[in-house]
Amino acid sequence: MAKGFAMAVVAILLLLSCYGVDVASVQAAGLKKGFYKKSCPQAEAIAQKVVWERVAANPELAAKFLRMFFHDCFVMGCDASVLLDSPTNTAEKNAAPNLSLAGFEVIDEVKAALEEACPGIVSCADIVALAARDSVSFQYKKNLWEVETGRRDGTVSSDQEALRNIPAPTSTFDILLSNFSSKGLGLEDLVVLSGGHTIGVGHCNLFSTRLFNFTGKDNPSDVDPSINPPYAKFLQGQCRRNLQDLNDNTTVVPMDPGSSLSFDNHYFVNVKAHQGMFTSDAALLTNDRSANIVDKLQDSGVFFDSFKNSIKRMGQIGVLTGANGQIRKKCNVVNSETNTF
Repeated sequence: MAKGFAMAVVAILLLLSCYGVDVASVQAAGLKKGFYKKSCPQAEAIAQKVVWERVAANPELAAKFLRMFFHDCFVMGCDASVLLDSPTNTAEKNAAPNLSLAGFEVIDEVKAALEEACPGIVSCADIVALAARDSVSFQYKKNLWEVETGRRDGTVSSDQEALRNIPAPTSTFDILLSNFSSKGLGLEDLVVLSGGHTIGVGHCNLFSTRLFNFTGKDNPSDVDPSINPPYAKFLQGQCRRNLQDLNDNTTVVPMDPGSSLSFDNHYFVNVKAHQGMFTSDAALLTNDRSANIVDKLQDSGVFFDSFKNSIKRMGQIGVLTGANGQIRKKCNVVNSETNTF
């Protein structure tokens, strides 16, 4: 029943958007800055302390938490369903796009600290949102964007919903735009949030078809023509050539070589130079309006201002607030009285 309700909500939001209703405002109802100011005044400080300590020891966590937040929000909304375990391995985290997610143990550590300070108050969904912001902001030692809080946790997690909703790195522009539009996000949000690829790594098996035998002619030099040749050669050197290795999901390459741990606007410089790693990156230049936004986002100030607005909107997707959902006692399992697995 809970799953059916969630699907019904998505359908209603899509219908509202067709009639010009501001879907983002509808979804954001119940979220606000400083939601825990009275109920748990130190909540955000506690979360930030744990996250900053862990990112200081492992800078790669910033990309991990940003991706976790994105993948959570795009599947039945920002409800921490990506954190849930399933005894039958059918939860979101078991879907192929989520198998490389990491940092769950840090989320659990934040939750434990918050449960000690304020039992039953702070949702796992808000912890994911805060962890994304705090981990990315660590290098600047200041918050890069505002996180509205007040989310509650979902009780359903489906690997099939993850497969249907998480944008694939092989997506064309039209598919990407349709995916984002279905979540109440626009063209600018699509381009701006793609800038998250300025940190982190990409797995060779997700883009190697662009590098070897692109058109199926069994020719090692058959490369996607949309890739800058020197960049293609660099990627070929990082990813092994034989078919078995092209299916390897362990070999990784920095998405922004030389700057993969620094959250900045360099991704858009790369895309403009035809050095986007994935088909979905290159797709941003296949539409005139999108390409124009890429040009603008090469300005650092424009990128940071735009990103804080787009990720705020993303954090409003399908949120549960008020009496909906629950506040999980542990982030990887729903509270026993409403366990749906």
